[in-house]
Amino acid sequence: MTQTPFLDVRGLSKSYVHGAPPVFESVDFSIARGEFVCIVGHSGCGKTTILNVLAGLEQASSGTVIMDGQEVSGPSLQRGVVFQSHALMPWLTVRRNIAFAVASRWPEWNAKQIDEQVVRNVDMVGLTHAIDKKPAALSGGMKQRVGIARAFSIEPKMLLLDEPFGALDALTRGTIQDELLRIVQATHQTVFMITHDVDEAILLADKILLMSNGPQARIAEIVQNTMPRDRTRSTVHHDPQYYPIRNHLVDFLVNRSKTIQAEGRALGAPQVVTPGLLPA
Repeated sequence: MTQTPFLDVRGLSKSYVHGAPPVFESVDFSIARGEFVCIVGHSGCGKTTILNVLAGLEQASSGTVIMDGQEVSGPSLQRGVVFQSHALMPWLTVRRNIAFAVASRWPEWNAKQIDEQVVRNVDMVGLTHAIDKKPAALSGGMKQRVGIARAFSIEPKMLLLDEPFGALDALTRGTIQDELLRIVQATHQTVFMITHDVDEAILLADKILLMSNGPQARIAEIVQNTMPRDRTRSTVHHDPQYYPIRNHLVDFLVNRSKTIQAEGRALGAPQVVTPGLLPA
């Protein structure tokens, strides 16, 4: 018997101007509970718009999004979002930024319960020493950690990440990737993440959605990551499956995504591929 997906997206399309080609159309994919999915594609293919639709922050022109058996029709604390910028309230400390989210999620909780939840999640991202500092006193990487802690603190059913590490230097980005991987593996969190970084997608994702170029972008391929889930940034490139997967992703982005757009060919259902199992 086929298991019902945790998130099911069917026929999603988005147009901003009446009569103009849609940014993306006929987008179909599903995510299992506890699965980490990355979406990759060139700028302009509608990745952030898709994430905003999943978050309930934007409405699609057509199509449906079903999460855990219910249609997504607006914002909800069941879905935590981490944006490209940290989006912290600058006049509040780390503790109070996260407490604001926790109190919104559980308005019946007392101050002690809220603070315990805050402290637990701040500790989870390694920022206990900075809990009473304001954002201005934090580095860019620390601010993004606070954003991640805030998203996890409301215990969402799904986490939505919009290139949260894109503006960070390589060393900081790598450190937070490791933290995120550790937390997700410990909590079995369901995650949908936008990234332009092929190596980041291979490290984090169970499967990678490859989008053709916009306008009229679609998901052309779904790449299954066949490497063990306990992979780490320091060892992932030693896995014999790593380079076949990476080469496949780079080839799509450099060549095939543009070919699909140039030919204007209609795409059927996304092709599911497992390049890590193919001969190198």
